[in-house]
Amino acid sequence: MSYKIVIDSCGELIEEWKQDAHIESVPLILTVGGESIIDDRTFDQKDFLKKVAECPECPKSACPSPERYLRAFSCDADHIYCVTLSAELSGSYNSAVLGKNLLLEDHPEKKVHIFNSRSASVGETLIAMKIQELEEAGKSFEEVVEETEDYITSQNTFFVLENLETLRKNGRLSKVKALVASALKIKPVMASTDEGTICQLDQARGMNKALVKMVEHIVEKTADSKDKILGIAHCNCASRAHLIKEALQERLGPKKIVVLDTAGVSSMYANDGGIIVVV
Repeated sequence: MSYKIVIDSCGELIEEWKQDAHIESVPLILTVGGESIIDDRTFDQKDFLKKVAECPECPKSACPSPERYLRAFSCDADHIYCVTLSAELSGSYNSAVLGKNLLLEDHPEKKVHIFNSRSASVGETLIAMKIQELEEAGKSFEEVVEETEDYITSQNTFFVLENLETLRKNGRLSKVKALVASALKIKPVMASTDEGTICQLDQARGMNKALVKMVEHIVEKTADSKDKILGIAHCNCASRAHLIKEALQERLGPKKIVVLDTAGVSSMYANDGGIIVVV
């Protein structure tokens, strides 16, 4: 059976997917100071971060339209899967569901499933990797859906950011918490909830101490690590990501650790220096 995996652009693409006909990234649109930026292969992270730093207004993102998802789903593949960022953080999931419904109006025989990642960034990447692994193993559509949904339930997302302003301005963090954190150089250790919202696990004064605490939380919450693939996404801080990778490799010994630089949407929220880890 042929298959296609559609990922909204909050999920980073591993290098081999960029030439893989099975994979399509559907871009969100970013807005900085009235300028619209398409989150696709033309995205320039360095230029984007410069524009964000210089703009007094908060950057925004707009999810793909149902029609854009419909276009991605309109293919010859027997099995179509879509992975979106958390439905609690964006309208991308609902837009994809509408796109699926539009497709089924004309092609009711199509097998399409929309996965709410309840995560973002490299969390979506790992989910797409799981789908591809199951498809390549010859699993049925129903088996792929069931096992991937179970995998999503087992995932945990952690992150530490240098700058909390984008989260605050977009309503993901209280103004008081962001201001206090900034004034005292406190770096919260954040995580996703089971529902796909954001919570604070811990905090530390200074980035290095916060990263140490994040690693401790990851180790504490990760079971059967030798069979797991871990994902690390970083925003313009490859050396920091490498240190986290080394620490997790030593402490957990996972099957594989994927390290990626953030694409557009993740760069907007993580901001310069942010680190996201998904296990």
